[in-house]
Amino acid sequence: MSKVQVMDHPLIQHKITYIRREDVGSKEFREIVGEIASLMCYEATRDLKLQDVKIKTPICETTGKELSGKKLAIVPILRAGLGMVDGMIHMIPSAKVGHIGLYRDPDTFEPIEYYCKLPADCDEREVFVVDPMLATGGSSVAAIQMLKEKGVKRIRFMCIIAAPEGVERMQKEHPDVDLYIGALDDHLNDHKYIVPGLGDAGDRIFGTK
Repeated sequence: MSKVQVMDHPLIQHKITYIRREDVGSKEFREIVGEIASLMCYEATRDLKLQDVKIKTPICETTGKELSGKKLAIVPILRAGLGMVDGMIHMIPSAKVGHIGLYRDPDTFEPIEYYCKLPADCDEREVFVVDPMLATGGSSVAAIQMLKEKGVKRIRFMCIIAAPEGVERMQKEHPDVDLYIGALDDHLNDHKYIVPGLGDAGDRIFGTK
């Protein structure tokens, strides 16, 4: 069964509470989503493997540590996932970025694919799939399945807010994918929105309705 880590860092919790407020405008919302993504990235990469590397400082030669093997890839689920990319790139400048485009059918609530573009060596990288909200889990499950079909073996999922229903579905469909969650909310309402949530993350990031 996958690991589910709900972030308990005070700064993460403080910033999530702030952007839940309905009177926070798009510019501020977008900036803070990026800050949250940076903080979550720091926590979610804690167990990445390291290797020794010999370097020379201005004083002497020494042995330091660096990430071993291939580096990371970040794959946002369009369009809301884009709001998390810059914050993660700030922490991991060498990461490559792919994109998966899915939209939710308004009647069935199931995801429909419209775009997928990944780094050529994505199957050799540790891939973070990111989306601010994990509601029903439909889009996230579909995006991860697309990655697996393209040969990606090491996948993690990161979201700012999740509903228990989405977490349960992710664990059922992809028990090998660890989940990193900023806040685990109460439930989904009849319209499949997270409660208490923060509304539509994509609309709030990009100022659309």
